[in-house]
Amino acid sequence: MNALESTSTRPYLIRALYDWCTDNGLTPYVAVQVDETVQVPREYVKNGEIVLNISFDATSSLKLGNEFIEFKARFAGTAREIMVPVNRVIAIYARENGQGMAFPVPAPGTEAAAPTASSKPSPLSSVPAAGASSEQEGKVVQLVTPETGGGAPEGDPPKPPTGPRPALKRVK
Repeated sequence: MNALESTSTRPYLIRALYDWCTDNGLTPYVAVQVDETVQVPREYVKNGEIVLNISFDATSSLKLGNEFIEFKARFAGTAREIMVPVNRVIAIYARENGQGMAFPVPAPGTEAAAPTASSKPSPLSSVPAAGASSEQEGKVVQLVTPETGGGAPEGDPPKPPTGPRPALKRVK
C-alpha cells in the first residue's frame, strides 16, 4: 500500500490529542469548518466556523471515528446531536494553553469523504510538519505559542493566528 492509498492520519491525530488533553486534565476543543455536511447548531456558527468543546463533561456518547466525530451536547439548555466529518476539523487544541494541532482548511465544495491536495491551507498551517509533503492531505502543524517555542525553523517565527480567540460558553 502506498501513501496515496493509505487512510488519513487526521482521525488518529485527533484521537491522540484528545487523549493527551484528557490525560493532562485539559479541555479539548475542536475548530470546525462548517458546510452542508456538518451537523451543528447553525446559530452558533460564525464566519463559517464553530468551536466545540468535546470534553467528557460537555458531551455524551462521544465517538471519535475515522470518518465522523459524533456526540450529543447541550446548547442553551437544548440537547443536540452533533456530527462532524473528520476532514472538516481544522484544529484540535487544549482550551487552557492553546497547545494542539491545526490541519489544512478544506476548500469550499469538497466532499466530506474525499479531501483533495488542492485544499486551501489554513493560516495556522504555514509550517509543514516534519517529513510531510505539501501534496499530502496529512499535512499538520503543532500550534505553538511564543512562550513554548519550537515547531518552526530557526529565524522563521511562527505566525500568530488571525482574528479573535475561539471561545465557548458552557451552560449547565
